[in-house]
Amino acid sequence: MRVISFERMASPPRRYGLAVVVVAAAIGLLGWLAFDKLLVNRAPIVVGILHSQTGPMAVSESSMIDAEVLALEQINASGGLLGRQVAWVIADGASDWPRFAAQAQHLIVKEEACVVFGCWTSASRKSVLPVFEKFDHLLVYPMAYEGLEQSDNVIYTGAAPNQQITPAVQWCHEKLGANRFFLIGSDYIWPHCVNAIIGDQLVGLGAERVGEVYVRFGSTDFAAAVREIAAAKPDVVLSTVVGDSALAFAKELRKAGIRLDQTPVLTFALAEDELRSVSRDDIVGTYAAWNYFQSIDRPENAEFVRAFKARYGQDRPISDVITTAYNSVMLWAQAVRESGTTDVQQVRYAIRHQSLNAPEGIIAVDPATQHTWRPVSIGRVRQDGQFDIVWTSKTAVRPVPFPISRTRTQWQEFVEALARGWGGKWAAP
Repeated sequence: MRVISFERMASPPRRYGLAVVVVAAAIGLLGWLAFDKLLVNRAPIVVGILHSQTGPMAVSESSMIDAEVLALEQINASGGLLGRQVAWVIADGASDWPRFAAQAQHLIVKEEACVVFGCWTSASRKSVLPVFEKFDHLLVYPMAYEGLEQSDNVIYTGAAPNQQITPAVQWCHEKLGANRFFLIGSDYIWPHCVNAIIGDQLVGLGAERVGEVYVRFGSTDFAAAVREIAAAKPDVVLSTVVGDSALAFAKELRKAGIRLDQTPVLTFALAEDELRSVSRDDIVGTYAAWNYFQSIDRPENAEFVRAFKARYGQDRPISDVITTAYNSVMLWAQAVRESGTTDVQQVRYAIRHQSLNAPEGIIAVDPATQHTWRPVSIGRVRQDGQFDIVWTSKTAVRPVPFPISRTRTQWQEFVEALARGWGGKWAAP
């Protein structure tokens, strides 16, 4: 047998050896790129954004879109997720509940979004919920709401009732000396549920509900409602009037001569962003309960405010829903990194264990309820459209989606009865 000794073989000319090395390297690189393309998905990760860009809720929801886009742009600027960029598809719910449901299905089925950040009103959330449950998908809902719901397919990053509603009622009773409460809201599920929760709390406080009025969703006619308030002479008015209607309500109160220093109004739906389009004279002195105000003094908040204004303009105010929408994207991104995938089920599990040093403080998703621990604050509107913070919980509050004044079953029956009374819908006809 002939044995070849490598030590005794003559070396090829240098130029041929170099050429062989270059060719071999090129072949190896091409092979690796082909192999890498087979193994690694470089296509953009697609996410859905579902809010009202038109209709009466656009005044509130458009800024949520801005916040979500800002977060996604920052993620891409830092290298994306899992070696991929993130692309987003924005769908317009148009302040119409059936359209929200249709758009949710479009994002899931046609656009193949791996998550949807969306909705403001509880009527829109209730409308899309069956879609997310049907496809076993994931909605991140960045809005304070009435609670009385818990779904495996939703991560609730806004306030539960014990993180907004009940602390505000308690504060009004203790700090404003309020015993006579007047409740006014837009005529759909959120205000009705909130006022039922408040009604239970008032019984416990020994306080009185002297009036409860609902105005058609999107209406700007508050003359009759304001006359009822004037006749009832309440110690405080609690408002769950939303969107353009909230601005019209504030204007009508001032027109009727109701002074906020004599009859305080506390809103659960009006924040810095909406104040851009209302006369400050109509609103100065109004109280609001939220989990975030732009005036919060934290380095993390200062950095967030700087980034948002740098992207959208120095005249843009920051509100609770803006930070909640931004936080929602960041919590989801952390879950994607931790799980190493965009698979809906795995990300849904991972996001239940996420926390974030957010602009308002440390927040965390509660794994038992899929709601979010958040601090609570009450502020008073200033002439410049910002809020003086008059009370804060300082630390994050554990979310309780079902208030203990009734059993979970009783609350669910209450919600179902509302829908039956509205012909299976989530707002009054």
